[in-house]
Amino acid sequence: MAGPQTVIADARRHRARYLEELKEFVRFPSISAEPARAPDLERCAGWLVRHLRSMGLTSARVIPTAGHPLVLATTRKVPGRRTLLVYGHYDVQPTDPLSEWWTPPFCPTVRAGALYGRGASDDKGQLFAHLKALESYLRAAGEMPVNLICLIEGEEEVGSPGLTRFLRAQGRRLGADAVVVSDMPMAGPGRPAITYAMRGALSLQLDVRGPARDLHSGLYGGAVHNPAQALAEIITGLHRPDGRVAVPGFYRDVRRWSARERAYMRRVGPNDGRLAANGKIRTAWGEPGFTLYERTTIRPALTVNGMAGGYQGPGAKAVIPARATAKLGLRLVPDQDPAGIERLIGRRIAALTPETVTASLRTEFAAEPVLVDRGAPAVRAAYAALERGFGTAPVFVRLGGTIPPVSTMQRELDAPIVLMGFALPDDGMHAPNERFHLDNFFRGIETVVWFLDALGSPAFSSRGPGPAAQPGEPP
Repeated sequence: MAGPQTVIADARRHRARYLEELKEFVRFPSISAEPARAPDLERCAGWLVRHLRSMGLTSARVIPTAGHPLVLATTRKVPGRRTLLVYGHYDVQPTDPLSEWWTPPFCPTVRAGALYGRGASDDKGQLFAHLKALESYLRAAGEMPVNLICLIEGEEEVGSPGLTRFLRAQGRRLGADAVVVSDMPMAGPGRPAITYAMRGALSLQLDVRGPARDLHSGLYGGAVHNPAQALAEIITGLHRPDGRVAVPGFYRDVRRWSARERAYMRRVGPNDGRLAANGKIRTAWGEPGFTLYERTTIRPALTVNGMAGGYQGPGAKAVIPARATAKLGLRLVPDQDPAGIERLIGRRIAALTPETVTASLRTEFAAEPVLVDRGAPAVRAAYAALERGFGTAPVFVRLGGTIPPVSTMQRELDAPIVLMGFALPDDGMHAPNERFHLDNFFRGIETVVWFLDALGSPAFSSRGPGPAAQPGEPP
């Protein structure tokens, strides 16, 4: 079997074609949150199947779900080789506000060494780095050093309901020995990273209802408690002035981290100034006693993701709305349980709701927090691969965001998970002008080649202390 250097040489020869194929992938407006885009997601899934087959993964097929389809491809299982599951998603976030895009979101454009377009980094570009590494391996070496499963979904941005049902029914039968996910940022330019923790998520919708129908504000203003005002009053009661969440019991199960862990985070993570600059934040806000990086990783948060109620069009309309709605998003940390937190939020909202209106709470989706075993063989293999691919040792970082299927895969597959991203913190995931730096795309391909080689090596056959357990690093 040809070695990784031969495979990398092949990948470099095909860089121009790989970029054009990534552009083709990004052109699909595969927005899973918009029902009208369902045909686009089906077309994108079909394109992926054809593309995987053209790479040599002839088993690739579409698996229907109640929502958007899954794509599954496998290689023949060779006894004695590890089985790696490569996860990614082909669905993307909505594109609003369109007026802030420099170029149309589904017309991928290269500018200043980066590919711009919705999904360029989240997650089409990062997923494609894996697929192109696999293609070069199959072409240059004829076979893989590991058994392979590609599992690609179209509902990650809406909570992965179809994938969750599939894994509950079929997960253990897949026989994965390790999982790799690339759907997160690096520590910074030229600073590769392995994510070892992610916050969980709880998405809630709060509805407040008042009169049976909208009322004329001239005839009823001052006589009826406006549901939009009541909603604002309820939301105000969910935080204290200092930024802490004002829900009794909310912090009860929040894990306390050692001074050593926090010192490591300060050393390898972004400082307050960098985080503020990445988010274009003028004045920071939040729970006292913690850095911004700590607030967004080891501390939980409650945010208002959106509010609606009453007239939203141009000009004025004299109306008291009958209903107002808020979308609440919570980020949870070990050892917080989403179901338990939902009950606490429900009790607090019930206590804050005045008698003049009614309030109801509905769960949209939930995901548990994630902690990765940094000593697992697959994680050690990823550490070695990132060092070869980027020319410098990676750091271990926490991610404040949530990838719902990761906790599901941890639970249903019972396999160690490697979280190594190739995007940058300022790539604009979920924002206008999302981009993916081409240098990271090509280095990502080469890193995956090294990872496949390392994972198939006997040198990474047993659990070790892991690079993060060395002196000066967290345990």
